[in-house]
Amino acid sequence: MNEFLQNKILFITFAVWIVAQGIKVIIGVITERRFNFKWLIGTGGMPSSHAAGAAALATACGLQEGFDSVYFSLACVFALVTMFDAQGVRRAAGQQAAILNQIMDDIYWKGKIETDRLFELIGHSPLQVIAGGILGAGLATFFYRTW
Repeated sequence: MNEFLQNKILFITFAVWIVAQGIKVIIGVITERRFNFKWLIGTGGMPSSHAAGAAALATACGLQEGFDSVYFSLACVFALVTMFDAQGVRRAAGQQAAILNQIMDDIYWKGKIETDRLFELIGHSPLQVIAGGILGAGLATFFYRTW
């Protein structure tokens, strides 16, 4: 248990993810002038906490084990796959959900079906992923050097 509590890389990754989620909430409150709990635990939005966490993991591994280590290589590939998925596959699924929701609205208003709406905000734009990646690498470097 003591080794777990001293895992600097793990705590840096979680700290960066929490900061990224917090930034999403702040941006949401400023832009929409209300608080939505889904911003705190949900997916999507600016910046990508998936990208931030994955970039933080890779950066912290590189700082601790060396940027020529197998640990950095594994974390870097994981980060790239995570970022690609966040802005690619998951974003496309969100766009499809929006279209399906519109179809269901059209059918519902004609009185033929009643159903729950699909969750649309599950992916990120490329800008949100890039911002998350930069945030993750930057905060990981800062936290690594100060902790």
